Amino acid sequence: MTHDPRHLAERKTITFNDLRTLQGDLAGVSDWITVDQTMLDDFARVTGDDAFIHTDPARASHTRFGGTIAHGLLVLSLLPLMMRTAMPAIADKKMGVNYGYDRIRFTGTVPVDSRVRGRFSFAAMAERSPGFHLLTYDVTVEVEGRDSPALSANWLLGIWVAIDA
Repeated sequence: MTHDPRHLAERKTITFNDLRTLQGDLAGVSDWITVDQTMLDDFARVTGDDAFIHTDPARASHTRFGGTIAHGLLVLSLLPLMMRTAMPAIADKKMGVNYGYDRIRFTGTVPVDSRVRGRFSFAAMAERSPGFHLLTYDVTVEVEGRDSPALSANWLLGIWVAIDA
């Protein structure tokens, strides 16, 4: 069964003013998430990326990977879920958006039935307009039992806070 951290205890929160003081010092590691064949099949169905290396265990068993592997974009799409258990929520945030990525690298494979987790580091914050701030997180996704990460990224999140925050 796939571990789903959304059902865990309520997330720790910090204020926006506290967040300002933690640039370069705030880091966290998520809970493990199991990437199983059902997840790969569901992702393939939604995205149309049904390459056999993701969806055909018998055929994939004859490749150098020895079985199916997760889509890189599937692993990337798990970052918001991972962040829920790795980093505190911002209590006085009015709204947030995924602003994008400055850099994404798929540096390793995630074999089916592997467990993955994210390492997050709050790297920077920049005010883009009154009340709107761009937060930068350095992220790596680890595969349990492997020395090198499956993914590294610089993730940009935009948040709106009260102007007097």
